[in-house]
Amino acid sequence: MDAPAPSGPTGQSGLPADLEAFLDSGEPPIFVGFGSMSGSDPVGTTEAVLAATQRARVRAVLATGWGGLVADRARDDVFVLGEVPYAELFPRVAAVVHHGGAGTTGAAVAAGRPQVICPFVADQPFWGRRMHVLGVAPAPIDQRRLSPAELASAIRRVLDEQTFASKAEGLGALVRDEDGVMNAVELLEKVDGSTG
Repeated sequence: MDAPAPSGPTGQSGLPADLEAFLDSGEPPIFVGFGSMSGSDPVGTTEAVLAATQRARVRAVLATGWGGLVADRARDDVFVLGEVPYAELFPRVAAVVHHGGAGTTGAAVAAGRPQVICPFVADQPFWGRRMHVLGVAPAPIDQRRLSPAELASAIRRVLDEQTFASKAEGLGALVRDEDGVMNAVELLEKVDGSTG
């Protein structure tokens, strides 16, 4: 599920002006956010993520969201935010690192971005496996055993191996071209038997 838009001054796209400035100041960053999926040690998870971004030599937008990650200040190469509309941000990042929730997965797919999925519970392992099978993500990394080295390696793979980006863009184009509302209406009419 997309997070609500943040309050405060925004740029032309609807993103906060300071985030716009960060996005425009260098290579496209990766996005890292785990929504509300905070394990027993969100501080440790955040430290692992920050160490991984440093190892992978990438700029990052770190979404603290609903508590999955915690950070009170950013490095020059990391922008920390609370909530952001994924549909606005994801097309402007190089890859999306997330927990595998259905909403975040769908937003990353629609944006045509490769993913690194670190599932925690519920349907998240399914989405991690599904994105891997579709070729838009490496094998999922269990968030409870997240290590900086493994996460950095997965990030570098989705950025360096062009297959991930090309498959992600192809999948995104399919999703963006689909008329989901009309398809749903047609299916409901078939079930109801009232096509007319």
